[in-house]
Amino acid sequence: MLHGTQYSTMKKSYLFLALAVVFVIIQFFPIDKNNPPADAAKDFLAVNNAPAEVVKLFHTACYDCHAHTTVYPWYTSVAPVSWFIGNHIAEGRQHSNYSLWTEYNAEQKERKLEETIKVIADKEMPMLTYWMIHWEAKISPEERKTMTDWLETL
Repeated sequence: MLHGTQYSTMKKSYLFLALAVVFVIIQFFPIDKNNPPADAAKDFLAVNNAPAEVVKLFHTACYDCHAHTTVYPWYTSVAPVSWFIGNHIAEGRQHSNYSLWTEYNAEQKERKLEETIKVIADKEMPMLTYWMIHWEAKISPEERKTMTDWLETL
């Protein structure tokens, strides 16, 4: 007959084993890490002749989620973290995709420019969860001003 502590330990062991099995199984459901082709002739920064400093800032802080140039680090191969990141990238590209800038009509471009200025100025982008992992994406108030000043000229 099992005593209370032995039974409790056995339950914990089975729970741990079950969680380990689930973790292994979910690894068979990876995200799609293939970037669609990126055509420079359609790119937001290229068609708007962005200065080098602005190009650097956008590539560092925005393009991983808002363009077809995403760099997928090793941890994007580990579910469920990969699902979380994959979802952020899909949502980012759906909201504003700088690789497809010329495909937007004038009204869409205007709205996306206004939204971009607002989220940069209000420090909503890049997202905290992004720059906490990508320290280089944390942009200073001066860099934010550089970005928004340039955006306002468009």
